[in-house]
Amino acid sequence: MERVLARIRSDGPVAFFDVLVVVVSFMTLLFIRFNGSIPDTYTERLYSFLPVIVAAHMVANWMWGNYGQIWRHASIAEARRIFLAGATAGAFIFLVNPMNDLSIPRSVAVIGSLGSAVLMGVVRFQVRLMGSRKQVDRSATRVVVVGAGEAGAAILREMQRRPDNGRTPVVVVDDDPRKQGRNLLGTPVVGSLATLDAVVHEYRAEEVLVAIPSADQELIRFVIQGAEMASVPVKVLPPVRDLLGNAPTVRDARDVKIEDLLGRTQVATDIDSIRATVHGKVVLITGAGGSIGSEISRQVSQCQPGRLLLLDHDETHLHDARQLIEGPNELVLADIRDRERMIELFAEARPDVVFHAAAHKHVPLLEAHPSEAIRTNVLGTRNVVDAAVNSGVGRLVFISSDKAVRPSNNLGYSKWLGEQLVLHAMPPGARWCSVRFGNVLGSRGSVIPTFARQIAEGGPLTVTDPRMTRYFMSVQEAVQLVLQASTLSQGGEIFMLDMGEPVNILELAERMVRLSGHQVGTEIPITFSGIRQGEKLAEDLQNPEETASPTAHPSILRLTPRAVPVTMLDDGTRSLADLVTQRADHHAAQRMAALAEAGHNTHPHHLEFDAVELSERRNRWSPSTT
Repeated sequence: MERVLARIRSDGPVAFFDVLVVVVSFMTLLFIRFNGSIPDTYTERLYSFLPVIVAAHMVANWMWGNYGQIWRHASIAEARRIFLAGATAGAFIFLVNPMNDLSIPRSVAVIGSLGSAVLMGVVRFQVRLMGSRKQVDRSATRVVVVGAGEAGAAILREMQRRPDNGRTPVVVVDDDPRKQGRNLLGTPVVGSLATLDAVVHEYRAEEVLVAIPSADQELIRFVIQGAEMASVPVKVLPPVRDLLGNAPTVRDARDVKIEDLLGRTQVATDIDSIRATVHGKVVLITGAGGSIGSEISRQVSQCQPGRLLLLDHDETHLHDARQLIEGPNELVLADIRDRERMIELFAEARPDVVFHAAAHKHVPLLEAHPSEAIRTNVLGTRNVVDAAVNSGVGRLVFISSDKAVRPSNNLGYSKWLGEQLVLHAMPPGARWCSVRFGNVLGSRGSVIPTFARQIAEGGPLTVTDPRMTRYFMSVQEAVQLVLQASTLSQGGEIFMLDMGEPVNILELAERMVRLSGHQVGTEIPITFSGIRQGEKLAEDLQNPEETASPTAHPSILRLTPRAVPVTMLDDGTRSLADLVTQRADHHAAQRMAALAEAGHNTHPHHLEFDAVELSERRNRWSPSTT
């Protein structure tokens, strides 16, 4: 009963105005129809027929759901219902009118109903209009919105409806000449981005908001340049993939990250082929707690593998990675350096697909601890690939590095040896490959979080050399391409990912300082420490002895590597294991570098193993070895 009474109290004023609108509309039209002098006969007819007219409109409104609405949030759907109710009432009145002695002119019957519907709409939408015309908060931040598309309209609408968010839009900037000179939700649209600084000054704006979730690095860089000239901050919306299909809101706007300037347009991948590779299969991922391994785990889990095993030796990272993963999975707390455990695990799980991402990867640390690079990146990889051979793994992907190209440090040497171990251990008919790429944005220990920490501490930022350049990829892009490369493998390839243009590290440091709102040099200084041992000024893309060919994917290059003789690799790996056991770090580093150099200088060696040779190799590296 209380609900009914509340409904009556809510809809009562609206129904009263509906009655008033119908009466005024029909009487006004009859007055106009007879040029201001209504015959007494028609006046009496209208008064007698008016209850039927009013009842028809009220019933039609009720049938089409024009009562019980919150008109502050009315939209096109509500406007359509008002029109349909008016048309329904008009049709009824038009049909009933000639059937009685109280008929009125048909023009009045038709136009009166449509006029009533229009006035009813005005009454209802006036509530929304008044609600959207709240007094603007003079203390709100004046915002220039970049982009007059769907996202821009959504952001404008929210700021207008919710002035309590602390922002008010004053102008929209868009390069599309068809939109310039018009208004978007009452806000003028001007252009172009080349005049952004002038627009900021003209409209006394205090902030620029890029309302284009698909904006690439070039657009964001261009906007930042204009905003820096005008001395105002820039906010951006997250990429489309991070919005998860939801409409963008003002709350989604965030500060520009350096990743926004280094990341590139989302790569296109053949999702169906990737899903076919892992769907229903047993998939094992080593290093699943790391930056790359956890993202591989996340993306693979979306393809519904039959069984997903996440392996890492760090329990905290492994636990954290699991929080990102949807669907069933199994955590395996184990170390790839434990050969017997790897043999046992692979024999039990019988994985169909293995992504080997476990590795030590920090150049300075591995220069100081070469034995650890060998234990994990070389001997650990040998344990994984031998276990994979024993259990019949059909598809294996080794995550390598661009440091393996013309290697000059322990990381590069160990990754190059890992590639060779994968090549030599691959059984006939298997599809094993390696995938190389550069630095991953935001990964643990990379230069970007290091710079961010140094800025937070007030500087200085430490750059090794002003000429230093590096390639960067987002972790999502890198893993998408890794998964795509795994579907392209025929066995024995090394895939090199297109990493875009190299980034100058000094320019990267300067940009991060400016994005943080500080001035380079005066507020946050930059110092040069000199190139560290094992570092190169620029990374290479392929070894000179490798032949390159395109693949079906424009961002993936296929390299045909030169494999070293199997005896050289086996003897060299065994000697490295002995040196590591003896804790002879210096000699181990020298031996690893010499082995890599010798491997690059050998003549081409074709990988043609028969079953007997593979059996002999497995016997030489039995579980009891090392």
